[in-house]
Amino acid sequence: MSIMEDLMWRGAINQQTDAQGLEDLVARQSIKLYCGVDPTGDSMHIGHLIPFMVLKRFQLAGHQPVVVIGGATGSIGDPSGRSSERVLQSMETVEENARKLTAQMEHLFLEGEESAHSFQIINNYDWLSQFSLLDFLRDYGKHFNLNTMLAKDIVASRLENGISFTEFSYQILQSIDFLHLYQDRQVQLQVGGGDQWGNITSGLDFIRRIEGPEAQVFGLTIPLMLKSDGTKFGKSAGGETVWLDPEKTTPYEFYQFWLNQADADVVKYLKYFTFLSKEEIEGLQKEVEDQPHLRNAQKRLAEEVTRFVHSQEALDNAIAITQALFTGQVKDLTVEQIEEGFAHMPQAQAGSEDQDLVIWLVETGIVKSRREAREFIQNGAILINEEKITDLDYQIGAKDAIGKRYIIVRRGKKQYTLVALEA
Repeated sequence: MSIMEDLMWRGAINQQTDAQGLEDLVARQSIKLYCGVDPTGDSMHIGHLIPFMVLKRFQLAGHQPVVVIGGATGSIGDPSGRSSERVLQSMETVEENARKLTAQMEHLFLEGEESAHSFQIINNYDWLSQFSLLDFLRDYGKHFNLNTMLAKDIVASRLENGISFTEFSYQILQSIDFLHLYQDRQVQLQVGGGDQWGNITSGLDFIRRIEGPEAQVFGLTIPLMLKSDGTKFGKSAGGETVWLDPEKTTPYEFYQFWLNQADADVVKYLKYFTFLSKEEIEGLQKEVEDQPHLRNAQKRLAEEVTRFVHSQEALDNAIAITQALFTGQVKDLTVEQIEEGFAHMPQAQAGSEDQDLVIWLVETGIVKSRREAREFIQNGAILINEEKITDLDYQIGAKDAIGKRYIIVRRGKKQYTLVALEA
């Protein structure tokens, strides 16, 4: 199966400027292709990951991806998908965000010595910052027709509420990027989200205006990712954004997000977010149909994506935390695993000296009153490190701490609190 056939089978293509021309080109030779990301934040989330999965597939098929960090374009803001003006960030913030996004991209694309030769990451500030306003207007702005720009969806959708010249000019800057990459690095294909179609086609038109109509350049966009219920993809069950940065979304939380996907969505996500073969995915699809209770497809999805985005070690920790919480063997967890697994759960502090459990539960904020504490204990609804405590006179303290540091309290079925003992 060719790379283009594979992308079609995975449902990873929304629009193409010249499908046959691109298929013929990639069949003949290795090409360079690019996708950009603006450093408007200090981490990508899983929604951002989708077009870069396409770049990774091209890389694995022997082509050469180029990632453009938008140090210049990110400083003014892309109007795509927005109904109002973006609040501009300081250049210091943009530069710091660019540094963090660069590290994320290097992790995704630089695996092994071979990939180091087939991948480039660059910052468009390096060339867009080099020309003056007069250069911009004379050498570039002259080639863009105002009526054509206004007709692009990314601009037309903003006209009712208004759009500044700053964001209006984004289309030109992205076109300059594509021209620069074509001339300087022989990049022939730009990949982006569906909202980038107008920017991409502007870039193609610009290149052909400068280089001639015979210039072999192409554009490809990915579909909008929606869940089977029609809601937007990329949020956890609690409505939280799922980030690639392990400090924002821990690998355990990341793993759990994929593990909890619905049967109706899991095969689609296996196609989009893993590098499993058609045969492997079809096998997992059959398991979803015949043995959905085993959730083997979800487990494989969670394993593949967590390993790719984080590491095998991070995946091993996520599985260990999951199994410990499922079996109740939390005492087997390391301090580091506890910190990861409970990073965004309620937390409290307590002294290390022994204390009546009833009083301790109130002082840590786990219950509201001593009466409530006694009721929970008597009803068997308080678990200390997953062990049920029904003794009203129980003394809790340092002896209960895992790694001499943490006590995990569960009230009822799902209300966890991580209590850290003061040194």
